[in-house]
Amino acid sequence: MEQDRIFQLALHFIPGIGNVLIKQLISYCGSAENVFSRPKSQLLKIPGIGPASADAIKAQKPLQKAEEELQKAAREGVKLLFHHNKEYPYRLKQIHDAPTVLYCKGSTPLNTNKVVAIVGTRQATPYGKALTKRLVEGLVAHDALIVSGLAYGIDIHAHRAALECNLPTIAVLAGGIDRIYPASHKGTALDMQATGGLLTEQPFGTVPEPPKFPARNRIIAGLADAIIIIEAAKRGGALITAEMANDYNRDVFALPGEVGQKYSEGCNNLIKKNKAHLLTEISDLEYIMNWDRNNTSITQQPACLDHLKPEEKRVMEELETGNQMAQIDQLSWSTQIPVNKLASVLLTLEFQGLVKSLPGNNYKRVK
Repeated sequence: MEQDRIFQLALHFIPGIGNVLIKQLISYCGSAENVFSRPKSQLLKIPGIGPASADAIKAQKPLQKAEEELQKAAREGVKLLFHHNKEYPYRLKQIHDAPTVLYCKGSTPLNTNKVVAIVGTRQATPYGKALTKRLVEGLVAHDALIVSGLAYGIDIHAHRAALECNLPTIAVLAGGIDRIYPASHKGTALDMQATGGLLTEQPFGTVPEPPKFPARNRIIAGLADAIIIIEAAKRGGALITAEMANDYNRDVFALPGEVGQKYSEGCNNLIKKNKAHLLTEISDLEYIMNWDRNNTSITQQPACLDHLKPEEKRVMEELETGNQMAQIDQLSWSTQIPVNKLASVLLTLEFQGLVKSLPGNNYKRVK
């Protein structure tokens, strides 16, 4: 098992290889280990893999780096979740550019029934801070997980309001999990780990440089059922998160503000352009999301899979999450079953009435 994790993590230390190519490599080769055992001539036949990438794969450096990284994670109490792990957040799996590995520290209840992201300006006004606290208090009835980015302003107030209300809260970082930014929020980050925690896709030691923040924002958007924007200027990270959330078919909510005020312009424009629902109180979110305060803990029980073969179980578990629909290529790399073999597995499951095939090589679990 440890060797398997080394091979999986090593893919992330190959220069020029991102999440998309990692998925493609696993899909073509069947597993992370097979990627490193393939001859260079075969690697060059994989779309997106050139001579430099093939040489980097055949080198030992990525494997050595991965082994060092796993050792450091063990020392620091950091858990690594790979895309095919059962604990990986299923909401995040549904977005096309989901990270293939996550570094987690803390309790990290990533698959709770209700997840709400709250983001906004770094220059929060007293009005924005007060509404943030009021909305978080309203989410107590739903035992919601609060997600934000630990930044100045609305983000840190959302985290602190969640702590005051005894709600779990998770901060998604733009840098390594050992690079808390801003440093002044280290105390809050530590407090969060008792019931929530820290999350990032970046390796240890990664500096939170500006280009990494939009990538961080996509994780915030992908983790949540609903994204609330509280105060935002005409441009900024909160609006980037809102745009990504719209792309991922998530419900976006925006707090309206006074016309003409700098940090109301972004939210007002989202509402005006029908890119966000108007939000003035928690009941607005409950209505749009169809959340019943009296039924916050009802979950669908998965069907018994004991009679299935191991590979059939892996496919069913991957398709277990909600109404998720997955393409055969996506299923291949997430289950690490080669495409040609996976087609046979899916056909068997379809004959048993457990899986339904859809146009475009998509598959969906039958409830």
